[in-house]
Amino acid sequence: MFEASVPQAHAVTSNATLGSQAPSRLKILIDFRTLFVQYMAMSYMDSRIFDRELKKGSAELLILSLVETRPRHGYDISKLIERRSGGTLRFHVASLYPLLYRLEKRGWIQGRWVEKAGQRRRRYYRLTPEGRKVLASQRHGWQVFVAAINRITEVEQA
Repeated sequence: MFEASVPQAHAVTSNATLGSQAPSRLKILIDFRTLFVQYMAMSYMDSRIFDRELKKGSAELLILSLVETRPRHGYDISKLIERRSGGTLRFHVASLYPLLYRLEKRGWIQGRWVEKAGQRRRRYYRLTPEGRKVLASQRHGWQVFVAAINRITEVEQA
């Protein structure tokens, strides 16, 4: 929630009408500019925090979904997420690989090293039977969540 000390609101009127009691227009402009900058900074920070939390909450679902049909390596998973989301979502190696290792430790995915001629060794991940159950559950939970958000944010019909 955004809290800020808001400068006292001033009506924008002519100084001549209010005499010496009127605040200067420059002071009003500065007050509103400061308030606007504070608002934009907080909105940006809140947005980034929200984006990070949303990404964290959906990361497992995204990865499990992408390895459902065929094994994929980490870089491929990262690029698919970015491409399919139109660049909105990006997973950097620093956050993706620890997540892949965690999912593997839980038994939801299984990784194996593959070496191809002329290429470096890559670890390919595939969905396990336990991972399929988790994916089905997470998909259902996500669909319920999105439907609830849509019901709340849709424009009400008169």
